[in-house]
Amino acid sequence: MLRASLLLAPVLAAVVAAPVRAQATGAAQPARAAQPPRVEASGRATTQVTVTARPAGAARPTSQVVRIDYGQPHARGRAVAGGLVPYDQVWRTGANASTTLTTETDLEIGGTRVPAGTYSLYSLLGRSDWKLVINRQTGQWGTEYDASRDLARVNMTLRQSPAPAESFTMTLVPSGTAPLEGTLVLSWGTLQGSVPWRVLPAAGAARR
Repeated sequence: MLRASLLLAPVLAAVVAAPVRAQATGAAQPARAAQPPRVEASGRATTQVTVTARPAGAARPTSQVVRIDYGQPHARGRAVAGGLVPYDQVWRTGANASTTLTTETDLEIGGTRVPAGTYSLYSLLGRSDWKLVINRQTGQWGTEYDASRDLARVNMTLRQSPAPAESFTMTLVPSGTAPLEGTLVLSWGTLQGSVPWRVLPAAGAARR
């Protein structure tokens, strides 16, 4: 029997980093003033589901994880739609380092096959639509986007939330009725985008 379990675990990042400046070759580096500790403006958050199965004759179930790790910005009184999330421009869909999707099983997201692996997620907000961008490039800063590495752009259902969300969230929501399906929900401000996902059968699996 298959089931999906949800784990949403926001993690506050508290990293102190000195600014990086270009230095001329051979030039003496000026002394840097001490900087007091500070908490970074955006933390990191993770949403995860685990797919479990017990093959016939197996003593223990097997498990495969689908995880999204993202920077979590906060509105702090600023406009979200058309501001922090610009219209008609690819957005990093988070903060700081790129948002990463890691899946140990083949998925279908919005009708697009996504083989097991690691991807970066971006999005493109229009006045009346919102697309999720699945990109093969990984490990880059969130603002470094290479359209030639896109796997797909899939349509999300765009809704307006009556209660504004202060913090950006991404949630993998299991169906609850279909054991291998669910919805990915993005929320911030009054924006809410959602797209269905499902786990695909393993290659060579018997059909019933």
